[in-house]
Amino acid sequence: MNIQTYLDQQRQRVDRFLEQIVPQASAQPQRLYESMRYSLLGGGKRIRPILTIAAAQALGYEDDAMLPFAASLEFVHTYSLIHDDLPAMDNDDYRRGRLTNHKVFGDGMAILAGDGLLTMAFELCSRSDGAGEFSAAQQLDIVRELSHGSGHQGMVGGQVMDIQAENQGIDLDHLQKIHSFKTGRLIRAAVRIGSIIGKATPQQTQCLTDYAEDIGLAFQIADDVLDMVGTRDELGKDAGTDERRGKQTYPSFFGIEGARKLGEECVQRAIARLNTFDKQADPLRHIATYIMARRS
Repeated sequence: MNIQTYLDQQRQRVDRFLEQIVPQASAQPQRLYESMRYSLLGGGKRIRPILTIAAAQALGYEDDAMLPFAASLEFVHTYSLIHDDLPAMDNDDYRRGRLTNHKVFGDGMAILAGDGLLTMAFELCSRSDGAGEFSAAQQLDIVRELSHGSGHQGMVGGQVMDIQAENQGIDLDHLQKIHSFKTGRLIRAAVRIGSIIGKATPQQTQCLTDYAEDIGLAFQIADDVLDMVGTRDELGKDAGTDERRGKQTYPSFFGIEGARKLGEECVQRAIARLNTFDKQADPLRHIATYIMARRS
């Protein structure tokens, strides 16, 4: 299969849903929706919702009824980017090739836009319209996965550890723990939500979970390498920010080529996790390879 064609098709599928579901900027409170739409609809690869879709497809589920659940991952991810970019956090000026949200709308509105996106993610997961496709137990499990992946034992917890580790001589084990929380847990949630949608068996769920943890590590390694070798045009934001902030990264421990080798090992391990799945899981296999090959 052509993974770029697949990613483009699924990204467009997600984008159409996002465009329809977020209130128009003409609705009240107008400035809030302008700010939310600016960041949510301002580009992005949509890897997390696509992972949810691909995991569900690996189990034979394809219907558009899964899109609210898949989109919830993008809502959470975008909120985290808005808040990450704030002066009190990473203080970034650019995101996805444009000025960051707070540079356009101000710090206060950026915080509230992030809050709006986060809470709307859970609204999407608990909707009753179209829920005939899914049981209340499935929806509750999805909400639990999203909460775990994004909260104090997931992305938020990892961000706390990341801030505390700046300019500190942390060891490799601590670095891995930071990124298993900050990056890995939301990716894990994306895949596991797909497994809930597709009604995976316990064995299938475990295989998909192991796959997700491997690609979560590969994703972070790729990000660390790109921050060192990528350009602002490729990344859509300033490069070299990790080093300037005194952050330890995988290239700090292994060098650029060593980090790439470690990432490729994660990819091969992830693909092996899917040995019990048939061709319907090919998108997941190709996404694993894409994660280390990407340039942004």
